[in-house]
Amino acid sequence: MIGRKTATVFGGAGFLGKYVVRKLAADGYAIRVACRRTDLANDLRQLGDVGQVVPFYAPVQNEDAVAEVVSEASVVVNLAAILGVPSGAALNAVNVEGAARVARLAAAAGVQTFVHMSAIGASSTSPSAYGRSRAAGEEGVTRHFPPATIVRASVLFGPEDHFLNMLGGVARYTPFVMPVYGASTKLQPVYVADVAEVIRVIIRAFDENPSTRSNLCELGGPDILTMRAIAERVLAMTGRNKPIFEVPSGLASLQAAVLEHLPGRMLTRDQLKMLTVDNVVDKNLPGFRDLGMAPVAMDMIAPAYMKRYAPGGEKISV
Repeated sequence: MIGRKTATVFGGAGFLGKYVVRKLAADGYAIRVACRRTDLANDLRQLGDVGQVVPFYAPVQNEDAVAEVVSEASVVVNLAAILGVPSGAALNAVNVEGAARVARLAAAAGVQTFVHMSAIGASSTSPSAYGRSRAAGEEGVTRHFPPATIVRASVLFGPEDHFLNMLGGVARYTPFVMPVYGASTKLQPVYVADVAEVIRVIIRAFDENPSTRSNLCELGGPDILTMRAIAERVLAMTGRNKPIFEVPSGLASLQAAVLEHLPGRMLTRDQLKMLTVDNVVDKNLPGFRDLGMAPVAMDMIAPAYMKRYAPGGEKISV
């Protein structure tokens, strides 16, 4: 569109992506929503003027489609990633090769600002294949686009999230007890809109001052909670009175070996490996405080949408 800068958002039809697209549309960008399922992105068109937000078929595995959708863009945000798949090849195709492809073609197209979304726990020594794939993806991005900014976050929450909604379903449908996996593992749940705002702030900083130094930042909410504490809060938010059952690791592995092959993949063995390591921010890395932001606590947001899992719960559209 004439007079607008163009931003391409890979994974823009996903949970975090929709929040990022909304914020960038409000800032006046013409937005290309790059995704595998353009039908899932059609509702994003209403976030801008006619023709301002347009879905494009551009999976990160498709060289030609990626090259086309980053052409003449000034900003590229890569949110595309997969989690909870038993196939290492699938993780590599999206989280590693896909991330590197987007960065390489963005650099070739002369893109000015590149933001790559990763995850806390990304490490070449992670016990989980997912964590290792995220670290390899970061390495590919910085190799092809050295000025890229990498944003890592702990588990995201918000009305459309998979995390708390999944736990709410467990609280509602599991009889007698509330099963918890990795009960002592610490997480730092962070509100999805806060993460989207950080991405917006980063893009604005580069737009106002192209010499802005890129960085790696880690984002977590104000509360560090164990999985058991999160389960207890879910029970409280849903009005369910059940004892917590900390699932032994052996039983958890047997359950995951079955569940990872069922539709929805509620639990995988790789996720259990992720739960052997705390998922909290590194205080030595930049975060919300360095950006002048204060993240919202889970207890300020989640109770409103978790009511749907209470006995006779509300029908809340998300």
